[in-house]
Amino acid sequence: MAPAARRAIPRSRVADVINLRQARKRRDRKAAEEQAGANRLAFGRTKAQKQADAAEAERASRLLDQAKRED
Repeated sequence: MAPAARRAIPRSRVADVINLRQARKRRDRKAAEEQAGANRLAFGRTKAQKQADAAEAERASRLLDQAKRED
């Protein structure tokens, strides 16, 4: 085929070249971020919340111990 006889392919019909390794990493990062978001909703508590719960449990334990009868 002579160079003049080749047809030029319009740019709009040619697919973009992508790096498959980068595409896989992008996909995996997105999936990991979605999983992390779900875990934050299910298990995430701040340190202050944990300390408040521990203090409440300690208070309830003391209150229960004070109410015990000694026979």
